[in-house]
Amino acid sequence: MKAFKPAERTKEITPFIVMEILEKIHAMEAAGIDVVHMEIGEPDFETPACIKQAAMAAFDSKETSYTHSLGDIRLRKAICAYYKKKYKVDISPDQIIVTSGTSPAMLLLFSVLINPGDEIIISDPHYPCYSNFIKFTGGIPAVVPVYEDQGFQFTPEAIQEKISPKTKGIFINSPSNPTGNLMPENKMQEIADIARENQIPVISDEIYHGLVYRGEARSILEFTDDAFVFNGFSKLFAMTGLRLGYLIAPPACMRPLQVLQQNFFISANSIIQIAGTKALESAEPDTLEMKKIYNQRREYMLKRLKEMGFGISVEPTGAFYIFANARHLSQDSYALALDILEKAHVGVTPGIDFGTNGEGYLRFSYANSLENLEKGLDRLENYLKTKP
Repeated sequence: MKAFKPAERTKEITPFIVMEILEKIHAMEAAGIDVVHMEIGEPDFETPACIKQAAMAAFDSKETSYTHSLGDIRLRKAICAYYKKKYKVDISPDQIIVTSGTSPAMLLLFSVLINPGDEIIISDPHYPCYSNFIKFTGGIPAVVPVYEDQGFQFTPEAIQEKISPKTKGIFINSPSNPTGNLMPENKMQEIADIARENQIPVISDEIYHGLVYRGEARSILEFTDDAFVFNGFSKLFAMTGLRLGYLIAPPACMRPLQVLQQNFFISANSIIQIAGTKALESAEPDTLEMKKIYNQRREYMLKRLKEMGFGISVEPTGAFYIFANARHLSQDSYALALDILEKAHVGVTPGIDFGTNGEGYLRFSYANSLENLEKGLDRLENYLKTKP
């Protein structure tokens, strides 16, 4: 066999830095070192009991066969009811494709949407996997820098400048990872109007909907029908390892998405789809309690980080992240994050993971207990006092 050479398209894919930091932490923990996790965006709560009970009951009922390739009709109907109740929008079960987490949904969508050289407009900073999915399917991320003094929000002018004959969509994420910021209603309307004028769709990642502490998350479907929506169960319902997500798409786009699903994935996990149906129908009291606790942590962490001198000019009001300006400490966020990990035993995510415009920032996750956050922030404060 000749020397192995990976396919050229894989060379475009950059490492997911937060996962590499997490793996380094796991090695430290295996060596007996206590590390406080503020790097990973994973709920620390147990999956609500009603969801777990529904999954076990599904096993007992022998619901272990393939489902329809679009997803269990009960779940798709529950998603329609959820969007009707929450956003007052009407969607059909035939507009939904259920996937094993939102990542496969992204792979399906960009595989259908993008021809080689096509462009997707995306903010910088952004969740790093977005641009990698775009590049892997032959596309080009058309990056629009967004800035702290503007709340890390798109401006209509910046979007308009990026639109070209190759543009296949405008990607938004609200509440945002990594900033935790919520897109105002007027911004969503402006983006929907620009997309409509240029006859391109909006692609909206709504995975952090439900985790909003001030204001209200609006679905892009309230502003335009010409949109694709990613959503799922990992964040709001504390179901990360159960891998359940979905894509809402215009009817005309469903058939090619379904064909790819049939070939690549067949269907999402049958048991977890039943659990997801129960989540939408019965888990709201659990999610409201989780949200209350997240908000207490958010307020505590904001106060402590500001006292330590981190720059946070716009307080995040959604998700479970704080994107703090650390340029007074270092212009190399990766080196800084590693130094904090090695010397303070606190895991944080470097801003460079989210794009070049995130350099100099650190992302702090408050998806950890208040006790652990207090311990980690005490360690961070001591680290800063001894830093040259």
